[in-house]
Amino acid sequence: MYNIFDKLKNYSDSDYYAFHMPGHKRNLDLMDGTSPYLIDITEIDGFDDLHHAEGLLKEAQERAAKVYHASETHFLINGSTAGILSAILGTTEKGDSILVARNCHKSVYHAIYLNELDPVYIYPKFDIEQGLSTEIDAEDVQKALEEHPKIRAVMIVSPTYDGVVSDIEKIAEIVHEAGCLLIVDEAHGAHFGFDPYFPESANMYGADLVINSLHKTLPALTQTALLHVNGERVNRRKVKRYLDMLQTSSPSYILMASIDACIHLLEETQLQKCSIFKEYAAHIDTLREELKKLKYLKIIRTENADRYDRSKFVISVKHAPMSSRELYERLLRDYHLQMEMLAGTYVLAMTTVGDTQEGLDRLRDALLAIDAEIDTKLKSGSGQEDAGQEQKPMQMTDMDLPLSGRQPSLEKVWTIAKAVKCRDKMQNQNHQKDSEDILYLVNPGKMEKRNFKDSAGYISLEYAYLYPPGSPLIVPGERITQEAVEILCWYQEHDFSIEGLQSEDSIEVWIDG
Repeated sequence: MYNIFDKLKNYSDSDYYAFHMPGHKRNLDLMDGTSPYLIDITEIDGFDDLHHAEGLLKEAQERAAKVYHASETHFLINGSTAGILSAILGTTEKGDSILVARNCHKSVYHAIYLNELDPVYIYPKFDIEQGLSTEIDAEDVQKALEEHPKIRAVMIVSPTYDGVVSDIEKIAEIVHEAGCLLIVDEAHGAHFGFDPYFPESANMYGADLVINSLHKTLPALTQTALLHVNGERVNRRKVKRYLDMLQTSSPSYILMASIDACIHLLEETQLQKCSIFKEYAAHIDTLREELKKLKYLKIIRTENADRYDRSKFVISVKHAPMSSRELYERLLRDYHLQMEMLAGTYVLAMTTVGDTQEGLDRLRDALLAIDAEIDTKLKSGSGQEDAGQEQKPMQMTDMDLPLSGRQPSLEKVWTIAKAVKCRDKMQNQNHQKDSEDILYLVNPGKMEKRNFKDSAGYISLEYAYLYPPGSPLIVPGERITQEAVEILCWYQEHDFSIEGLQSEDSIEVWIDG
């Protein structure tokens, strides 16, 4: 039986290629490497303290702020999750109202729960033809702020897991005019702004707090991220207080060194001492051109190239006689290419500056080969042997519903905190009920486990999400709609793992909603 280290070493020595995080892609040519065991220390003399940085680490964070054009930057060694939690908790008070893009990561909902916030949800647009959730519309943000004047902060994700970028500049203007703060989960956009091929960072467009995951798209170790603070609207002391509480009291110097080395690479790029991003952009642009030859598989993105991260290769099967799972497994089994994510109608390949030309070529060759096999089988099956005869795309009947990336629309009835508290109390009948609980806890028979198909119309007491991307399809406190039921059932029937539930095929609900 392998232990973890041996299994990792064996995998590293294999020919499996990573089209997934972390962004360094195990490419040792990018950074000088050494054994982590040789440099693993704690807070000793001369090495500063992340929670009270005065020397080495203070200077490193100031360099990061300069590189990212932020007023202030904090190293995150508990991932973007720690930054998102600190940003939300540091800009709201208990019970405040917050406007949240409904396609945000689950950590956003955890922050809402911790501060017992009253969320107002705003939904991204959806491109039915592409099968992609698109951007958050600035006009929708303005409308929500006008209808809910008690909102204190606005939280959106840009870019999304699929690479969709919202109009941050316009949204920031609207948010600030309403006297609110804008927090942007830019975890997947740590590489933004370092080459014109990619969008600019939200730091450049007026966002008050921006979170970047270095490890997702840059050469940095897993768990490394940054929290940027901009302008004077943010109570920086309060945000820092939450960072100190939520990050480990023994931060890893290996991870902090990885962040610093990554920042140094970005500095070299800005000073034009290296051309790593220019070369990377040229390589993936060439790959995109070469993959235009595909007839059945398609590389999709939003129409507006200025608001899309072209490092993400979203490979759609909507017009191919195969499922996304079949494509995912073919790439893994036959070509040893590990994709980042399997979705309803597409597979996601993440590229970064860490990718090699050999790796990109393998992806190109694999997709073209699979596409050619489809073409051959279709012609053979229809008796059309003429290779030059145009074939009409075939759309799978079970892919008619645009489930891939769709965020079902639900009605928020309770806050997350109220729903979770309700469930916890029901699960512990011996707990003393206080007067507040009695308002909505009447008898234990009102909480039930329901099969997905029978859950429509009831208030959810649990989360339901796919991981990745980790954006909840259902959040506690929402009334489950028929649309949400159909999506859950579709994923279940197609063998996707739905997380956040105590049981695989049922969800706990409050039946007296």
